[in-house]
Order: sequence, then C-alpha cells, then structure tokens
Amino acid sequence: VQLVESGGGLVQAGGSLRLSCTASGFTFEDYAIGWFRQAPGKERELVAGITSGGITNYADSVKGRFTISRDNAKNALYLQMNSLKPEDTAVYYCKGTYGQYDYWGQGTQVTVSS
Repeated sequence: VQLVESGGGLVQAGGSLRLSCTASGFTFEDYAIGWFRQAPGKERELVAGITSGGITNYADSVKGRFTISRDNAKNALYLQMNSLKPEDTAVYYCKGTYGQYDYWGQGTQVTVSS
C-alpha cells in the first residue's frame, strides 16, 4: 500500500497550487480519501475529504478557496488550492480510509510567503 503526494512548493500569498496524491496497493475507488495538514507546533487537521461516492466536505478555513477531487481511473486525488494565505503553510498529507483501515502518505510541504 502506498500513497504518494506531490505538487507542494513555495508560493506567494494569493497564489495557487495543485496537490496530487497517487495511490497503489488497495482498491482506491472504495476508499474515502482526504487531505490533512500539519503546521509546526500544531495538530494535524482535516482540510478536505471526499467519499467513495464523491461527496465532499471542507474545513471552514478553506471553503471557497480549495477544491478536492478524485479520479478513480487514475487512482488519484487532487487538491486545487487558490487564494493561498500564509496560514495555509503546512505539510499536507493524503489519507485513505475504509472501515478499520487507514493509509497515509509521506506528506508534501506547502509554504506561502506574505
């Protein structure tokens, strides 16, 4: 089982980034998948999630700015991040959940400069 994030980087406030997460080793389409983030000194938090049926949910702090999507044919999860703010700076992780099973990626750093 493997989840691999990519697309992080350094961007100025107001800019955009698109994160990707590719999965292997499990039946991706059966899993709820989400993006989490962890800033230095803070707990990991849910950013956005999408169920196997395509229902999405977002943290209040990113609503209207971030969009989560999935492509089951490619075993891929995406996070389009627009209007980025310095407080969005964190390591972003993808996570797959199915029943008792949770799988995490290794994370990708997103840094937003003011």
